[in-house]
Amino acid sequence: MSLTGKHILSSDLFDRDELERLFELADLLVPVARGEQVTRVLEGAVMASLFFEASTRTRLSCESAFLRLGGAVTSTTGTGVTSISKGESLADTARVVGGYCDLVVMRHPEVQSIHDFAGATNVPVVNAGNGAGEHPTQALLDMFTLHREFDRLGKSMDGRRIALVGDLLHGRTVHSLMKLLTRYEGLTIACVSPAELGMPAELLELAAARGHQVEVSDKPAIALREADVVYATRLQTERFADKPVPYSDDFRIDRALVERVCTADAVIMHPLPRDSRSGSNDLATDLNSDPRLAIFRQTDNGIPTRMALFASVLGVVDEIRSSLRTASWYRPAFTGPDDAPFYRR
Repeated sequence: MSLTGKHILSSDLFDRDELERLFELADLLVPVARGEQVTRVLEGAVMASLFFEASTRTRLSCESAFLRLGGAVTSTTGTGVTSISKGESLADTARVVGGYCDLVVMRHPEVQSIHDFAGATNVPVVNAGNGAGEHPTQALLDMFTLHREFDRLGKSMDGRRIALVGDLLHGRTVHSLMKLLTRYEGLTIACVSPAELGMPAELLELAAARGHQVEVSDKPAIALREADVVYATRLQTERFADKPVPYSDDFRIDRALVERVCTADAVIMHPLPRDSRSGSNDLATDLNSDPRLAIFRQTDNGIPTRMALFASVLGVVDEIRSSLRTASWYRPAFTGPDDAPFYRR
């Protein structure tokens, strides 16, 4: 299946063959993402970056990915600085912006808005998060991270135990990730959350229908045992600010819990941002020096993954390999002081 010219609104779009093709391309583009090589296959192309909701990683990652491919970026953030604040419809905005660019990356706090926007333009639209709906590019980079982590560990993706922990009701990253996980074989997927924040029933049913074992639990200390992957998520308080939910310190993933229940080669992930404030019961910072913690490898993987997606959507994949050349500027051997030795360039 060709992705050229397609809107990327949901993880439903990707089957296993398409995932493997994208990951092969992303592997090729890792040196470009790291600033070690250069390509200009999108020189002259323009991406419109429309973020009507706060973002750090996704916005900068998408913009950096397009720039690394040689393209240009024009952007706006928030609704207050756009004509939407003057009453303009999303459909009118879509038609106008589509005339300015070759690809749109958009985030919006409402689930339906991305679909309305995409329906009003023929320019490809990439969903960078639509409320509590989906976040397909995050799921792609998460799966690419697993592809690289398991390759390093000599493991196959099939047959693994995956623990998804936290706010699974409002967490759009886990919604998209769940759909991609089900493209593999023989997984055990443990969905670990307070009962009020459980994974939507239709996603549990999808996983079961595709032959996976699904467990629902509110006890992380039990569900994380023997997990190959622990994927923690933040409590999405912006989605239900006035509805208190019991969220005990059982959901704090810290060094003590990891040492007690996780295997020596578990992969610990989080889509970020994690809430590092006291009492947040999120992924703890005392794991920062643990090589099992893959969260910054995740963020770095966002660049090659999104590069592969943009190149596919704009139909320049076949030009990449022959366009690569060595970069001449300085890059450090590794970015963070706590990066695991195997991750250094």
